[in-house]
Amino acid sequence: MARKKEAPTRGYGLTAWSRAVLAVVDRPEDTRRVGKARSYFRERKILDVRLRPGQVSALVQGSQVEPFETSLTMRTVEADTVVALLREKGATDDLLAVARGEQPRILGSVVLPTEPADVRGDCNCPDDEPRCIHVLALAYEMAAQIDKTPSVALTMMGAEVATLLAHLRDDGPDDTARPVPPRAPEPVDFFGARLTLPPLPSPPSVDVFADLDVAGLNRALRMSGVGPLDVGEVTDELAELYAQLTRTDRAN
Repeated sequence: MARKKEAPTRGYGLTAWSRAVLAVVDRPEDTRRVGKARSYFRERKILDVRLRPGQVSALVQGSQVEPFETSLTMRTVEADTVVALLREKGATDDLLAVARGEQPRILGSVVLPTEPADVRGDCNCPDDEPRCIHVLALAYEMAAQIDKTPSVALTMMGAEVATLLAHLRDDGPDDTARPVPPRAPEPVDFFGARLTLPPLPSPPSVDVFADLDVAGLNRALRMSGVGPLDVGEVTDELAELYAQLTRTDRAN
């Protein structure tokens, strides 16, 4: 007869971030509750886990027929504060690291809870203890999820990776970095010795119409479609235009 294959033993608290969360929730001195909560975790009695920024809730199947409604509510961190601290410590790359499944130390020190007051447990079971069996079981379940997916810890603390990256992008470059003013372009020295160019020549004024081949101009105008009666008018307009150009050039 084939032996029934046993399910692998579940573990939690295998990484630094999950141990940091457990440090403010777990009650190792309460061996009875801890032992029972570990059994619930191993037997997968934490059902319908729902995670949203700042809170995780679940149904924990206990000793009664109906499961107990259990939740962990975190004292959340502000995304802009987290980004500012990461900038100050030169650790903004930690956000990309946690997106790759890593647990960077500096980001953890900024976000993770540090004292029991940072995490509140709630349960509708008859136990009046704030860290009842069901709350502990849910904490173990979340620790196991953090071991596999570190970003879960950030969501629990109200600082999702996507939100932090958005703040990092919207804040722009580090405020402590002062913009460097653009440098004035260097003058181009084509001659290689920074020589002073001589002034432009001033040619004598020339009346171009005195040397103009009027007959040739008339032929060109007629060939371009100007009527015989309009040739004289066009010539006068050309003379007036040239005079204006000459006056403008002398004024400059």
